[in-house]
Amino acid sequence: MALQRDDFQAWLDRYVAAWKSYHAAEIGELFSEDAEYRFHPEDEPERGRDAIVASWLDDQDEPARFDASYEVLAIDGEEHVAMGWSRYYDERGDLEDEYWNIYRCQFDADLRCRLFTEWWIRDREFARRDNAEANTGG
Repeated sequence: MALQRDDFQAWLDRYVAAWKSYHAAEIGELFSEDAEYRFHPEDEPERGRDAIVASWLDDQDEPARFDASYEVLAIDGEEHVAMGWSRYYDERGDLEDEYWNIYRCQFDADLRCRLFTEWWIRDREFARRDNAEANTGG
């Protein structure tokens, strides 16, 4: 089903809110009962709402140590594409790491995601920093 841009943006905003809350019901409301979720295009998908919720709850980011923002990039028929960023902070609140993301989504008639695939790339600055530290033994 093709969503309107505003509906897709509202879903993306709920996605971020569910990620920050880690409330199982909020996470589950995002996805259809038979949804498939890939954290990376080459991953085997998590299949089904319960498995998706469990995967989120099994690997949680530290509270108040991350932020994210996503916006609609394109809608073409059933294909919905979003882009945005995920940022992670150290205990002092300084930016520690950053990723740029693309999401591919398809939705059912209830506006729940039935197919989700994520592509991510680490920000060049942080990748270079860690590479330099690894090469100097730091």
